[in-house]
Amino acid sequence: ESEGANGKMSGLPGASPCSAPGEAADVKSPLATGLREPLTEARFQQLFGVAEQEPELPAERRVPQLCGLWRRRARACSWPGAWRLLLARLPPLRWLPRYRWRAWLLGDAVAGVTVGVVHVPQGMAFALLTSVPPVFGLYTSFFPVLIYSLLGTGRHLSTGTFAVLSLMTGSAVERLVPEPLARNLSGIEREKLDAQRVGVAAALAFGSGALMLGMFALRLGALSTFLSEPVVKALTSGAALHVLVSQLPSLLGLSLPRQTGCFSLFKTLAAVVTALPRGSPAELTISALSLALLVPVKELNVRFRDRLPARIPGEVVMVLLASVLCFTSSLDTRYNVQIVGLLPGGFPQPLLPSLAELPRVLADSLPIALVTFAVSASLASIYADKYSYSIDPNQELLAHGVSNLISSLFSCFPNSATLATTSLLVDAGGNTQLAGLFSCTVVLSVLLWLGPFFYYLPKAVLACINISSMRQMFFQMQELPQLWHISRADFAVWMVTWVAVVTLNVDLGLAVGVVFSLMMVVCRTQRVKCLALGLAEGTELYRPLRGSRKLLQVPGLCVLSYPTPLYFGTRGQFRRVLERHLGLGGDKEPVGEPVRVVILDFSGVTFADAAGAREVAQLASRCQDGGIHLLLAQCNASVLETLTRAGLLDRVTPDQLFVSVQDAAAHAMARLEHAAPKICTVWV
Repeated sequence: ESEGANGKMSGLPGASPCSAPGEAADVKSPLATGLREPLTEARFQQLFGVAEQEPELPAERRVPQLCGLWRRRARACSWPGAWRLLLARLPPLRWLPRYRWRAWLLGDAVAGVTVGVVHVPQGMAFALLTSVPPVFGLYTSFFPVLIYSLLGTGRHLSTGTFAVLSLMTGSAVERLVPEPLARNLSGIEREKLDAQRVGVAAALAFGSGALMLGMFALRLGALSTFLSEPVVKALTSGAALHVLVSQLPSLLGLSLPRQTGCFSLFKTLAAVVTALPRGSPAELTISALSLALLVPVKELNVRFRDRLPARIPGEVVMVLLASVLCFTSSLDTRYNVQIVGLLPGGFPQPLLPSLAELPRVLADSLPIALVTFAVSASLASIYADKYSYSIDPNQELLAHGVSNLISSLFSCFPNSATLATTSLLVDAGGNTQLAGLFSCTVVLSVLLWLGPFFYYLPKAVLACINISSMRQMFFQMQELPQLWHISRADFAVWMVTWVAVVTLNVDLGLAVGVVFSLMMVVCRTQRVKCLALGLAEGTELYRPLRGSRKLLQVPGLCVLSYPTPLYFGTRGQFRRVLERHLGLGGDKEPVGEPVRVVILDFSGVTFADAAGAREVAQLASRCQDGGIHLLLAQCNASVLETLTRAGLLDRVTPDQLFVSVQDAAAHAMARLEHAAPKICTVWV
């Protein structure tokens, strides 16, 4: 009967080994047998070991060693090394040799042409949102797309003009180059004003590109993790509302100055309501008819995209119909309808943005660079996961940085990946970055030959295209009930960011969202509870006592798990929790038997700073004074190194550090003189 009992307990830590005492030393790996001695950290290092540290060389021998290191690095800069670097920085060298021409070329061609057709009206529309002439939207739909096709790693990503960036850029342009109060400008004065605004927009693109290249040099691609999904979605949804309100004057035929700064959305609404009697019935009619066509067409494209052989080009049809109607009816002269006018053919001369503008736009370039990278990296990751390939965040920084920097020389404004055209590219069958070259071909044909056909295009139609392109961003709010069900904290981040973007502006709203998101992370680390663990019957697994299973607890032994980083913000909570569980403070927790051995499971402590490490060392001293034997289990190498530097080994011995909770529990029960452990059953 005793043998059977011992057999049942053989799986429990603390069961006595069946080998002779002398045999334990001959076993090379303690995992070779099912019954083994408790494995301390020191014993683990002795058996499985780490490479011994080389003794520190004297000063006179360090210089030759450093010279040898430099020589080895110089030899590493060989032709194979240069070729690997070239492959990493020019992705087409990797995917183009493996390109499946028969399977992919037709899909890339169709998708590229489809996206290029959409780029033309959207580019002109977003140029008006940026407060620059429409032709500069076409430039921004050509150069960045071409550059990203050569440097980007997102195979399904479509770049170009993006409404959120256009809104942020337009706010900065209106603030730095405001329109005169008289608003009755001659042709020459209007050209000068447009030239100044184009210079500021190009300087913003240059500054944001330079910042992204600096982030690439510092390998800061991981910064995209600070812009969480709720922050990005709330930012784009709030910016979509700003876009809608900012386009109301164009929809109603009102000539109003753009409001900038905090509460600009409400200021614009108040100005529109006040000036509503001065609206143009002709432009209001054009806007209503345009929206009546664009919105149902977009809904049809979304609902029946699996059944339609090709996407219905609602924007292109609307542009053609409105241009023909305005030309035949002379709406521009009879009803004073604002039109696009002449689009200059060809390309602008390369021009370096004025260096005097850079200090003025630096504060606006930083949020633009962050939003560019966050949106682009998020979209690229989504489709990379969907189609089973990987992207390089740092290479994405390089691609978008070079794209903005070089395109700014051709008077382009800031650009990034776009939500609508990326979805359109995937739905149309795009497979690789080659689709971007076909898209550039369409835009190039407009710049060289087809520009005069857009002369009579009403600007109200472009405003309607802006609004209809925000459809996907507005519908992001439908995810809020599901987000509330999954995580209340993420729901709070979403709402705070959205309210900040709507009430303040996009720049400040982004800053508020990022700060609030990080503060939520900090608060959640401080609210993590220390868990008391018990042994699951018949296993070697320790589980929280706050469960619904039958767990076993040894009298006098306390096993605690602290699942959060130990730093200056959590050290106070750590001290209070340990005092309550161990009875070291005034608020001693009532227990059946005083704690004689405590095991701290540090598997959840990912890092510890100086304050947290000193707190552990002080706890070890207090446990020693209180007659409590302290054991540490599953402490990772970096945390253990920090604790050692804080003087922990002056208060505990290396034999009190264990590889696992099970080994620490076996040692603890042996110390409590439980040869055949008397375990009390606790129902929780």
